Amino acid sequence: MSVVLASRKGAIARSRVKQCVAWCFTLLGFAVALAVAIVAPSPAKAATTPYDLVFGLVGSGNGLYAFMLVVLMVCYSLTPIIALVSGRKGAGLERYLARYPFRIAVGLALCLWNVLGDVFEILPRPFFPGPAQIAGAFLEDSAFILHNTLYSLRLFAVGFIVGVFFGVSTGIIIGWFAKAYYWVFPVLKITGVIPAVAWMPFALTSFPTPFAAAAFLIVICEWFPIAFLTAQGVRSTPKQLYEAARTLGAGQRTLVFRVAVPHALPNIFTGISTANAYAFATLVMSEMMGQPGGLGYYINSSKVWSAYYKVFAAIVVMAILFSLILKITERVQRHALRWQRGLIQ
Repeated sequence: MSVVLASRKGAIARSRVKQCVAWCFTLLGFAVALAVAIVAPSPAKAATTPYDLVFGLVGSGNGLYAFMLVVLMVCYSLTPIIALVSGRKGAGLERYLARYPFRIAVGLALCLWNVLGDVFEILPRPFFPGPAQIAGAFLEDSAFILHNTLYSLRLFAVGFIVGVFFGVSTGIIIGWFAKAYYWVFPVLKITGVIPAVAWMPFALTSFPTPFAAAAFLIVICEWFPIAFLTAQGVRSTPKQLYEAARTLGAGQRTLVFRVAVPHALPNIFTGISTANAYAFATLVMSEMMGQPGGLGYYINSSKVWSAYYKVFAAIVVMAILFSLILKITERVQRHALRWQRGLIQ
């Protein structure tokens, strides 16, 4: 008994040492980047605006960049502490321990980028600005970036909602009715492979506003993969499930919405995830061609003045937005498919 207790205590001690090492090394890369940002600040100065003070600490691109590094360090420091205090020591803490080498690499990459781009200006100017100069764009154009970000979100939300509705509806009709599959599915395959941007001239002339035209292009991006995969999911529903439901007295509507559609849900979410990537690319391209706002419009207007650090700032916002959209989609999918837990790896 004492041997078992001793081995258990040893395993707990080793686990705590591993957690401390992961925690320290997680902060190492960002700490090096922060030290370089403080010791060797960028010579580029950001214009002062009413938004240039964040909690009284940030007054330039250098300050904002250093502040962002501190925020990252605080967030990564609190993550394992919150997991331990709340008792959630499962997969979340294991992922945190497994990913610390990647976080070290991210911090060191930011440090190298800062040294090459802002400190020594080795990277070609003005095409490859450093992180401190990019951070300065958020101080100079904070209100304008926020306005364009909200415009892009509104446009994407409209196209996404309408595209998912029509995609799922079309997929259910094609997958359930044999005649609809015979006539509509070949048309879907032919038109679906055409890039949405190719329809832009027709959209601009057919819709009353540029916003409606861009929303139509996003709907097309969402519609094809969702409809295609939904139809495949409905048609692949095993006959045994239908027979079991009929035995329990299910009608046609119940067979569709309680048997076929739940079976097709994994296909539907795969289609949504695939469509989002195409839709986001189409969103940016459509904003570059005739939209009065949006992140694509902001990139175009910055490129005209060779303000490439603002272009990179817009790219950073796009990366954060698309990551959040994917994360929300994954959460919804995990909740909708919670019945699959334990059935698949």
